[in-house]
Amino acid sequence: MMLKVNGQVIEEATIQEEAERLRPHYEQAFADQPADQREAQLLDWSKENVIERVLVAQDAQAHGGEVSGQEIDAAIERIKKQYADEEDFAREYSGQALEKLREDIALQLKVERRLDGVRKKAAKPSEAEIRDYYEQNQEEFRTPEQVRVAHMVKYVNWQTSEADALQAMRQAKKDLDTGALFEGIVDRYSDCNDRGGDLGYVARGQMVEEFEDVIFHLSAGQVSDVFRTRFGFHIAKVYDRRPSEIRPLKDIREQVDGALRRQKEDQAVEAFVDELRAAARVEEQ
Repeated sequence: MMLKVNGQVIEEATIQEEAERLRPHYEQAFADQPADQREAQLLDWSKENVIERVLVAQDAQAHGGEVSGQEIDAAIERIKKQYADEEDFAREYSGQALEKLREDIALQLKVERRLDGVRKKAAKPSEAEIRDYYEQNQEEFRTPEQVRVAHMVKYVNWQTSEADALQAMRQAKKDLDTGALFEGIVDRYSDCNDRGGDLGYVARGQMVEEFEDVIFHLSAGQVSDVFRTRFGFHIAKVYDRRPSEIRPLKDIREQVDGALRRQKEDQAVEAFVDELRAAARVEEQ
């Protein structure tokens, strides 16, 4: 399959390269489709991606303005930092390869400049749109349930047996049950006693599951029994609990405004590309 896009020839190899780039995510997302149907759709999408990319590049060449040598040199310097040294870079880019790189960079800068101009023309979100977006997407702005927790732990490892670690934590719990302050005995019993064992506020997903299963069932001020995780034996104390809640709009207005701006900018770029596609002359051979 060979394409002509406004007279510019696009070889089949370019479309195949795009298909291979998309393939890992595509096959995972559409694994339930028959293989032949999946392959045909992948090629169609790859072809459309290439066509749109070529159209944007053609438009940028015509309307993207001039790119200075300094801009290209700066981009090349950034690329060089990805290599071990100047010689390593020169082995890959010299002569015609370096000239091709400069041309590619110039085109990419023009494309970026052209699309930036399209995004800047996108309408700014109105107050009504901000409020509507907030009301319709409130789960995006929900804070998770959190607990402020401290713990003491005796690790089970080559230095400390399971029996010795358990005995140490049982003795610590006995001290707590007879009136000792949690903060006062952390240094004596715990292998992790920084800040008195205080871990600050944590939400689910930050700690191992066995630890979370205990601390999220404790009330503020409550101390747990001795419990086991993959690391060893623990005792935890919860100081405070924060319920899950939706943050008020006044606290996240900038976040909502930014999300809406990006949405409008993406829509503007999509409409721009659609216009180019509608006006394009595409021949398939």
